[in-house]
Amino acid sequence: MVGARVARGARPISPPSPAVSGRASKSAYTTAQGRSGQNVVVIGANNSAHDVAADLVEHGAHPTMVQRSPTLVLRQTDYREKVLGPMYSASAVARGITADEADFLTLSVQMRQFEADHRVLWNEIHHAAEDFYARLAASGFLLDLEDGCGLGPQYRRTAAGYYIDVGASEMVSDGRIGIRAGTEVARVTPIGVELTSGEELPADAIVYATGFGNMTDLVASLIGPSVADRVGPCWGYGSGTKGDPGPWLGELRSMWMPTAHPGLWFTGGNLAQTRFFSRLLALQLRLHQIADGRGDSHSRQPFDTGHCD
Repeated sequence: MVGARVARGARPISPPSPAVSGRASKSAYTTAQGRSGQNVVVIGANNSAHDVAADLVEHGAHPTMVQRSPTLVLRQTDYREKVLGPMYSASAVARGITADEADFLTLSVQMRQFEADHRVLWNEIHHAAEDFYARLAASGFLLDLEDGCGLGPQYRRTAAGYYIDVGASEMVSDGRIGIRAGTEVARVTPIGVELTSGEELPADAIVYATGFGNMTDLVASLIGPSVADRVGPCWGYGSGTKGDPGPWLGELRSMWMPTAHPGLWFTGGNLAQTRFFSRLLALQLRLHQIADGRGDSHSRQPFDTGHCD
């Protein structure tokens, strides 16, 4: 069973000198301590990149994010109160909604209805925070408004391409975090980073905060590329949007269900998904054990699958 997402990036490197012919040393990013006064280029503009850039600002450095594609931004207060609040909050508990019931009500919604509901919700959030988004756009930051569905569907499509704002967006808006948007890294130079726009950014350090790989990447490294190819993509539901090509499936690919490779199962997601779907996955695994003769239906005591009626 595979139950992890592969973290790539948030890796700082020092600009190479001509003597090392473009090669650079790498180490995992931990802190901006010791970077005060330095120019730091952060490649990426989603959650990890914003967290790294904010940490650099707080330690006196001068970060610039290279934003290669638009980012969906949602303020943490809006996420907590307007997206999660109706089901996961003290007020929801006061209304008698338990965590199990909230999981069921949230995850049992048909995907097209889920998109429609979140399109209405995202429009309300965006309209109420119009000034916030206008200031962010004025800084040069590219906002992802592809189809107006917001974070809920985007998370289920790619689990990438977004930032839940806990303060870094204000640093972008007021210039403490520089932004170079709609461009790529052409090469690392002896003094910094050359962009495909032709601009060269001086850098005392470079941080790759370039996102997360699919779980099939982990399968390829642990088991082999042929198995990863057989299993195919994990996550996404065929929405036909960027990073989630059709055809429409309406449920997450290869998650909590039999895959094209016998005995290989995937689990993952947020707390609600893991709570809810782990029970269904456990039932399937038990069924396969019984079918394979590795135990009968009376070999163990039944377990509580929760309140799903």
